Amino acid sequence: MHNPESFDLIVIGSGGGLMVALAAAQRNMKVALIERGAMGGTCLNRGCIPSKMLIYPGELADEIREADRINISVAAPQVNFSSVIERTARQVAEIRQELETNIARYPSLERITAVAKFESNKVLRAGERRLTAPRILVATGAEPDCPDIPGLADVPYMTSTEALTNPTCPERLLVIGAGYIAVELGYAYGAAGSDVQLLVRSRFLRHEDDEIAAEFTRLFADQHTCHMGYKLRKVSYDGKTYSLDCVHETEGERIFAGDALLVATGVRPLTSDLGLDLTDVQVDKSGFVVVDSSLETDVPGVYALGDVAGNYQFRHTANYEARYLIRSLVEGQKVGPLDYGPVPHAIFSRPEIAGVGLREQDVADRSDQIVIGRTTFAESNAGIARGLTSGFAKILVQRSDHKLLGCHIMGDEAATLLHMMIPLLKTGATLDDMLDLIFIHPALSEILRDAARDAQSQLK
Repeated sequence: MHNPESFDLIVIGSGGGLMVALAAAQRNMKVALIERGAMGGTCLNRGCIPSKMLIYPGELADEIREADRINISVAAPQVNFSSVIERTARQVAEIRQELETNIARYPSLERITAVAKFESNKVLRAGERRLTAPRILVATGAEPDCPDIPGLADVPYMTSTEALTNPTCPERLLVIGAGYIAVELGYAYGAAGSDVQLLVRSRFLRHEDDEIAAEFTRLFADQHTCHMGYKLRKVSYDGKTYSLDCVHETEGERIFAGDALLVATGVRPLTSDLGLDLTDVQVDKSGFVVVDSSLETDVPGVYALGDVAGNYQFRHTANYEARYLIRSLVEGQKVGPLDYGPVPHAIFSRPEIAGVGLREQDVADRSDQIVIGRTTFAESNAGIARGLTSGFAKILVQRSDHKLLGCHIMGDEAATLLHMMIPLLKTGATLDDMLDLIFIHPALSEILRDAARDAQSQLK
């Protein structure tokens, strides 16, 4: 067997891994970028970017539908769903082409379209080629994970991938799932005109602050049909109608019908065909690559980042990991263990949710040591101007030293509002530090000041 081709760095996957590959190429390192599919990874092609292009028109349409709350009379808006899908596909393709053009600028960066598979710890096969490098980065991402439900494999259901390219908005959409993908895409289809029914076995958004999730459920269920507490026994499709055979502990058996079916029950890492069993790289029981605090696997020189490593399932954390690896692998800096700090997240449904730091349930065992400040959007000046009647923010503060521990928001512009809290938590700021800031009046961000003032009143 011929000797493998040598590179300085091999990157498998073009999502967050692309940042590392480009940074290495800019320093004239010889880089192989192996990507089996479209350039840009999950976020660009079948995740956060196209989903927001689908969600935002629905949000705007809903704003118009609700405009009478501030004395504006308008005709009922219609979302041109097929045009939204076409625009999304076109813009994603344009971004992807920009990436390809940027890659082509660097002669030392070779883009290889193939499935990568390890033959040993430091040797990969990509198509007919064998490659090796002292540094290898696994950044293959994740894909939708569908449950083993009788009949599901025999019907043409959608995952998030298909839902983002589906050219028609069904009259009745069934959604299996209760996480962020289910509520984001369920909302988008509902706002576009579909009668959305969500099948929820236990509760919505189980990773969220309990109070936030409960209020979200109340508001979301006002706009969409939510079948709570049902166990799905079987899925069937007669060529026109999907049927979900379900049972409830107290309500008994029910069959829910729809014209389309979306399964949004989570993701799994893309590791099954990487050949990791031929290496000393370890994976956990769910298939995620096990890495240490430097993102290195059990094989020295082999690293992993993003969804495939499973530390966090966000593109913004994958980007943060990529910047860390650029410093350590590409620039040769001496870096300590990767410190994420407080990791923020957002759910772009309606209502919108954002959070960072500790949740109320995280501190339940020491609630006497914690103060929780709350305020509603309806109480703020900007909220009054917008005619808002729902939404709230809460801030968790440590009683002893007033240190800020967490913030959770549900309502308009939650993801944007949260950003002022991230540096405060990152730097270990206190409630006093926060209240010493000047807030623009009357901006929506004053709800965070008001929540902080509520916390302060409890400390006196």
